[in-house]
Amino acid sequence: MNKLCRQVSIESPGPGAKNCVFNFFVPIEDTPAMGARIRIVCAGACYRRRDRANSITSMSSVSSELSDYCPSVNSISSPAHQGIREGSFFPGFEVAGVIESLGSEITEANNRGLRIGQRVIVYPFDETPAGYAELLVVPDLKHVVPIPDSLPMEVAAMLPTGALLAWNAVFKAQAVVTQILSQRAATEPKRKPKILIVGTGGLALWAVRIASYHFATSGADNVDITVASLRDEGFRLATEIKNVSVVQWNECLYEPQLIERTKDVCGGAVDVVIDFGTTSRSLHRSMHCLSKGGVVLISDEVAEKLLPKFSRLSEQYQQEIIAISNGTAEQLAEVVELVASKKIEPPPHSVFPCEQAAEVIAKLCNSEIPGRAILRFHDIE
Repeated sequence: MNKLCRQVSIESPGPGAKNCVFNFFVPIEDTPAMGARIRIVCAGACYRRRDRANSITSMSSVSSELSDYCPSVNSISSPAHQGIREGSFFPGFEVAGVIESLGSEITEANNRGLRIGQRVIVYPFDETPAGYAELLVVPDLKHVVPIPDSLPMEVAAMLPTGALLAWNAVFKAQAVVTQILSQRAATEPKRKPKILIVGTGGLALWAVRIASYHFATSGADNVDITVASLRDEGFRLATEIKNVSVVQWNECLYEPQLIERTKDVCGGAVDVVIDFGTTSRSLHRSMHCLSKGGVVLISDEVAEKLLPKFSRLSEQYQQEIIAISNGTAEQLAEVVELVASKKIEPPPHSVFPCEQAAEVIAKLCNSEIPGRAILRFHDIE
């Protein structure tokens, strides 16, 4: 452990302190015998809530939603600044880089086709180290997913959490849609299932793109998709996607007005809601836009907190709330192939040097960066 590497930590300011971005050098572990050490090129400016210790899913990676969580409270203290800062934001779970070294026990027989110098992304496993760093140690090669040379590093860095969770949510929505079509086949064969995607952060923008592609290519293109945009910036981004309707959820309006507006745009109550803006208010609104027997899909990161609050209401409305996990490394490899082949276009994104991390976070909190923000640690392209 005699090697040091640069690390950036983004945290919530503690009492009497305004800065929330720190740069320091940390010791890096030796390469595990059956693992690898990755030289990070790009890292997505994602973060997670620390109120669930084992959660690694990015709540949001986009300016339009980051500002909602900047004033975080009741978080676990940062190990880097014990007693000084609250470690609410630990970015670095979406990384792309090259393999710097392989473990001493890796051979041609067990290297899973990986080699030193290969371009890869890292599936966010449970013990993924917190924080951006120049190097990342991965204990097992099963967490390392190769990427083709045609896939830009900054795009690849957006895939491991945001795109993967959205992919998993769309496939669950597909299962619900298939069941609905089967139930209506005899009585309402021409009635299209309706899906509402809530939020215009990285998760929702991925979900819209993945859903548009998936339903068009799976033979289930008779599905109406609507995006409920939470911010003006997201409204503009969502309208750029073809064959998708958009409704703006202006928080200045009363709830009955927003619900009525949504149903008008959707042509009635919807069958499935994918809610990535999940707060108690958005979930409550989503359920009022949902038909009897409908399903709401939410990230499992917020499910633990919200499911107990809404269990009685979902039973009353005869609706189901389902928590969606981040997905598997195998699914991540599928997402890589589809994005690399341009079958699914990534959301808008901007790349910044890692030295500008403080300015980037400030801009994200003020909704000054459209789409995703990516930090670049090394330039290999």
